Amino acid sequence: QVQLVESGGGLVQPGGSLRLSCAASGRTFNIYTMGWFRQAPGKERDFVARIRWSGGSTNYADSVKGRFTISRDNAKNIVYLQMNSLKPEDAAVYYCQAALGGYQYWGQGTQVTVSS
Repeated sequence: QVQLVESGGGLVQPGGSLRLSCAASGRTFNIYTMGWFRQAPGKERDFVARIRWSGGSTNYADSVKGRFTISRDNAKNIVYLQMNSLKPEDAAVYYCQAALGGYQYWGQGTQVTVSS
């Protein structure tokens, strides 16, 4: 199993930036991809970004392309989500996800609020 702990959420003004972190522990050597999803109140959980643990290829939702960047530190087992030019519609609980062995693991989520 893999345990995921997110951090870095908070309140930011529109146009501002935040960096989320997700620390993985446990059977991290089996991780295939790690990613970020988000869920706003009353809405479904949506894909934001994903990175392959080996090789580092990335995928992004169209809504965040050019503004968000996912990266990873393999040595520390941490994945980051750099969020720039934040918009009110980016406000949500952001969840870290790890995929390995046909299973998906989730963190507890971190709240991002974008408001002036």
